[in-house]
Amino acid sequence: MAQPQTKPPIQAVPQPTGQRIEVPIKKATGPGDDKVHTWPHLVRAEFLCTLFIIVLLVIWSITVDAPLEEPANPTRTPNPSKAPWYFLGLQEMLVFFDPWHAGVVLPSLIIVGLMVIPYIDINPHGNGYYAFKSRKFEIITFFVGFHILWVSLIIIGTFLRGPGWNWFWPWQVWDPHKVEAMTNVNLPYYFGFRDYIWSSIFGGALILGYFVLGFAVMYGLIARYKGREFLRRWGMPRFFLTAFLFLNMLAVVIKMTLRHAFNVKYIWVTKWFNV
Repeated sequence: MAQPQTKPPIQAVPQPTGQRIEVPIKKATGPGDDKVHTWPHLVRAEFLCTLFIIVLLVIWSITVDAPLEEPANPTRTPNPSKAPWYFLGLQEMLVFFDPWHAGVVLPSLIIVGLMVIPYIDINPHGNGYYAFKSRKFEIITFFVGFHILWVSLIIIGTFLRGPGWNWFWPWQVWDPHKVEAMTNVNLPYYFGFRDYIWSSIFGGALILGYFVLGFAVMYGLIARYKGREFLRRWGMPRFFLTAFLFLNMLAVVIKMTLRHAFNVKYIWVTKWFNV
């Protein structure tokens, strides 16, 4: 004999017209239904965190004086002239790259990279929470790109760049008369290239070879550790976009190392642009 079906509980909802209708309230019936409503569970926690941050900022602003300088004097330019701290990373990149590359290309790649993360990340594990075990590559990439690259550039621009934008160690006095010899040379110069045509061909070949080799190495590593089935599900467009952004981030570290260690100014030298 069939058992009668039980009706879900109902709740009366007031209507603007004064009438009342009854709507069923769905209860959790399985593992896939163990969800809670955003209100009040999530919104309440976010509201409490917001109050805590506001109180912390108010106490901080009362107890610590803002490091303000004297009013601006148009007849006296400060040395060094620094941007706000959140732009110091961009100002520091101008030391290593052409202005068009450091001020337009790299920031655009950062913005585009952040925008495409939801479209290139197909890992279902760790959605809604953060665990290093399920997202090793993603967390390491973010840590290197943000904490090591961007934050370190801000620290360098704040504490290690003195008058003339010269490098001063923390134990050195900021001497406004310090002059550093301009010994930086272009990479093709080390290999005997002196004219623009051969320098452009040599530098362009190096840049092209770097990306081709980088794509091949990344494909091999992902195929080895993730498997070809993962690459098939991921798709080539996602792979090439991820590899292109990752190799550009790694290229910033390589270019900074070449400048500091070998005084290399540019790798690809042309009459129109330099990289």
